[in-house]
Amino acid sequence: MCTLTLAWQVFEDAPVLVAANRDEALGRPSEPPARRDWGARAIAPIDLEAEGTWLGYNEHGVLVGVTNRWLDADREGERSRGLLVRDALASETAEDAIRAVEQELDERIYDGCYLLAADEHAAMLVESGQERTVTNLTPGVHVVVNVGADGGYSIPAHRQEAARGQAANADAVRETLKPEPGAQAEEWLDRASEILGNHEYSVCVHDDGFGTRSASLVKLGADERTYEYADGPPCETAFERVNASV
Repeated sequence: MCTLTLAWQVFEDAPVLVAANRDEALGRPSEPPARRDWGARAIAPIDLEAEGTWLGYNEHGVLVGVTNRWLDADREGERSRGLLVRDALASETAEDAIRAVEQELDERIYDGCYLLAADEHAAMLVESGQERTVTNLTPGVHVVVNVGADGGYSIPAHRQEAARGQAANADAVRETLKPEPGAQAEEWLDRASEILGNHEYSVCVHDDGFGTRSASLVKLGADERTYEYADGPPCETAFERVNASV
């Protein structure tokens, strides 16, 4: 499971806020966020096995992130989903990023995924598997997990119990992170960081050989862009500011 939470056009001083956990095999190597030159300057971590990423933003203020999508039937992907994110981070707008992703999905087979792109003007979610849809997100808080987003869930027949539990957890996170009257962006990020490591919401995962490997807090504001990163499960790892800029 991965959890990708977006507050889009909720706060005037920061139209794009993201809080996310990355769940992965414990032995899969990666590097923390740093400046990358991927067609545009970007701040992103990197998966050293496939050389893609799961979350980042670029010099144009475009954020792109991905989660796995659980399907009823496995697909043999020709290319890592993290490379979709890396490629999309070369785009100047979120709409351009989604168009580039759709073109790539037309040309090659990928494992199921949910891919999010957002900037100050647009936020869009691609759902890809046996079929593909693109949703324009409305202003508000959105939570994406491996079975869907914002109450629209697909429950695979072969893992129904886990999928329903994940859907319930996502609903709880979204309800808890509804913006409070008068709240500021930093307050929302503080609340989100606590939820990422709070086991009551079951989004910080500890399993045999698999679990939450890292957590990210991203703020894209008019005057400031920041990336805070916990290089380990957020229940026991502090967030640190990434000392890099684009």
